[in-house]
Amino acid sequence: MQLIDTFTTHRLFAECLQFKHLNELHRMHQDPQVMATLGGVRSDEETRLFILNNLNHWQHYGFGLWVFRDKINNQFLGRAGLRNTDVEGNNEVELAYALIAKFWAKGLATEMGEEILKIGFELLNLPEIVCFTLTTNKVSQRVMEKLGFKYEREIIHASLPHLFYRLTSDFACK
Repeated sequence: MQLIDTFTTHRLFAECLQFKHLNELHRMHQDPQVMATLGGVRSDEETRLFILNNLNHWQHYGFGLWVFRDKINNQFLGRAGLRNTDVEGNNEVELAYALIAKFWAKGLATEMGEEILKIGFELLNLPEIVCFTLTTNKVSQRVMEKLGFKYEREIIHASLPHLFYRLTSDFACK
């Protein structure tokens, strides 16, 4: 399987998450507003472990998270990608995304998600992709719905209530 190290969207450039992104990710992981929906702020060591886990994921599965930048000024916007995760004892492939707060409400999460879903379904031939968010995160729920995900059920993830959505390749390709 060929790794997709980089790609672009209309407004964004994506590259495979690496240790060189530590400082940018750490700044994002220290923002209480951003991290309120992602389990709380993370220390420098937790961010290092986050990167290490994601690098291992890339090696094991051939896909993972990308760091996203604005094409015009190369500014770090956030990270998104596909990753295997355990959901109530089932191995699922999750679309995960996080943006720095000042870039919220600009359609960027949807733009990132659209391209990542194309990669997942068309290049990786995944049969389905899931997405979940805290029950209180209405903005993320709207992004999932815009991307075509269908609500399935409530789950407990990381000891917190989440809404769980699924998108199948049959539905995504229509």
